[in-house]
Amino acid sequence: MKQIIIYTDGGCRGNGKNDKNIGAIGGILIYQAGQQKKEFKKAFPNTTNNQMELMAVITALQMLKEPCQVTIHSDSSYVVNAYKQHWVDGWKKKGWTRGKAGALKNKELWVTLDQLVQKNDVSFEKVKGHANDNLNNRADLLVNEAMDEWLEDQKRCIL
Repeated sequence: MKQIIIYTDGGCRGNGKNDKNIGAIGGILIYQAGQQKKEFKKAFPNTTNNQMELMAVITALQMLKEPCQVTIHSDSSYVVNAYKQHWVDGWKKKGWTRGKAGALKNKELWVTLDQLVQKNDVSFEKVKGHANDNLNNRADLLVNEAMDEWLEDQKRCIL
């Protein structure tokens, strides 16, 4: 089974402000014992930070062409803790809800992510955001580049 290391990040400017925000994802896939790298980035209007963190991991896993042994590095406690603290297992047992606590936010994204996780041998590692981790910093830069490029494209469309 191929071993893949993935760094992902997601972000949102104007988080939670409908119709007035921009979010983006970025990531780096490292494979063939570090000899190959592939990067991705994409912006999305009208989203949230948590949705972007989920979409970054989903996008990275969708890029895999076969089942792999994957280590995902993320600065998102929301994503990492969902697996490391087995929140996902509880949500699944409760029919993808939080039980008495109510509906699960971003349910469709969680279901999609979990389907991809189940196809691979995935582990999650929490990294400190905006620290000395060069690959996490690169993923963050890709997120910001995608948002800047999207905003620039929107300006061109208006002119």
